Amino acid sequence: MKIAIIGAGAAGLIAAITAKRVDENVELDIFDINTAIGKKILASGNGRCNISNINAQVENYIGENSSFVSFCLSQFDFSHFKKFSKSIGLLLDIKEDGKVYPLSNEAKSVIKLLQSQIQSLGINFIASTKILDIKKINDKFILNSEDKKFENYDKVLISSGLAAAPQLNSTEIGLNLAETFGHTFNMTYPSLVGLQTDFEYKTRLQGVKKESQVTLYVDGQKENEIQGDVLFTKYGVSGFAILDISQYAVYPMKLYQDIQISINLFPKQSRNEVLGMLESLIKSLPNENLENLLSGIVSNKLASVILDVIKVNKETKAKDINAKNIRAIVNTLINLRMKIIDTQGFKHAEASGGGIRTDEVDEKTFESKKCKNLFLAGEVLDIVGNRGGYNLQFAWASGYLAGKSLAKN
Repeated sequence: MKIAIIGAGAAGLIAAITAKRVDENVELDIFDINTAIGKKILASGNGRCNISNINAQVENYIGENSSFVSFCLSQFDFSHFKKFSKSIGLLLDIKEDGKVYPLSNEAKSVIKLLQSQIQSLGINFIASTKILDIKKINDKFILNSEDKKFENYDKVLISSGLAAAPQLNSTEIGLNLAETFGHTFNMTYPSLVGLQTDFEYKTRLQGVKKESQVTLYVDGQKENEIQGDVLFTKYGVSGFAILDISQYAVYPMKLYQDIQISINLFPKQSRNEVLGMLESLIKSLPNENLENLLSGIVSNKLASVILDVIKVNKETKAKDINAKNIRAIVNTLINLRMKIIDTQGFKHAEASGGGIRTDEVDEKTFESKKCKNLFLAGEVLDIVGNRGGYNLQFAWASGYLAGKSLAKN
């Protein structure tokens, strides 16, 4: 039996290894546009490789039908991934928050061990090859690149990902290939990505970082709330809380819905506690100007901007501030509103949302329901995970089940 796998990322690599382990006699070619395997794995976790998460469950995934992941996560959970990792010589470091890294703390070691396994199993890696077209004639698949034809494949797995990180040669060619066989897909969009705002003072806040609570509003309705770091940038906002909230903001924004966020700069304190802090400072420093006074509780940049937002003179003495302005300051500190107008795009996104509709794929085998012996796994499907190793865990799990299916006669 002859098998082709398109895309040498996490899903494609584990599928290839699994298929070969199930049946060492299969002839297996794995194609990738890059010169080496696992480019996205290498870039993950800022080179440290957040390779999995021990807490992965359905609730950590987003898609038209997120429950699609349930079976594969049950069949290939973290204990299975740990066993697979050990089988290739990779030991793991499990953090308190559930994130998993290689014990070496280096993504290069992950790639090196996967590469070694590919070679030892006799899997043929065909580098620098972009498959542009697939045809099926007399139950055999024919793959065409720009200048070459690859023939007589019994089964094909599309695991070529989507457009996140185009600097790593990521493309959406997998959608086009699947479409040839009648598949449809949901709109793709950048996920886990910085957000652009129309906030008038954004450039003045560049570089400010603050633990905050971010609330998402879609068409005026509260949709989600996430706590974490917010990093103010020249284009808008980033930081962990923003990357996380972006997963729920970008899709409706692409549908032209009104997207706004509220940033509470004091998530661990009540409104009355923030008010008490401010009133205490006013009482103890009556002759201090408001900008300096606010610098005692937020950064200098934030202090200046907050006063401009509520249109209060920065030189106003604390003793001269009225109750209305005090309320306005407190309200801004706990409810700094911004309209989201765009994202930082696929280039700066950690993952892609959208993709091949999962109701067109068997959740147990990852075989296409549109074309026999065609399989799809990983990011090319309409499943995207939360930040923290969940996307890689789905890639490993879906690739593993696809690999088992590929090897079956």
